[in-house]
Amino acid sequence: MGLMDKVKLQAGQLADKAQEAGKAGQAKLEALQAKKRVQSVLVEIGTITYQAQEGNSASGDEQRLEELYQAVKDYEDSYGKINSKNFEEDNS
Repeated sequence: MGLMDKVKLQAGQLADKAQEAGKAGQAKLEALQAKKRVQSVLVEIGTITYQAQEGNSASGDEQRLEELYQAVKDYEDSYGKINSKNFEEDNS
């Protein structure tokens, strides 16, 4: 195997590793973005629930809660069940 063949082989291997690292980074970013979205969904669920408890329900709240619950279920299908430890103050 000549020098150029070795260089080409190593370059190809490095490119493959860089591509794998890029995919892993992208997956981590997508998971983080999904976590932020579901956190805001959970806050909205809490807000609507609190307003209902205080007697300040708005029309459409029940429908909105159903949509929000579905968003949480979709998140759990992709990333696993939510528990309080998932969302402790990691500020990520």
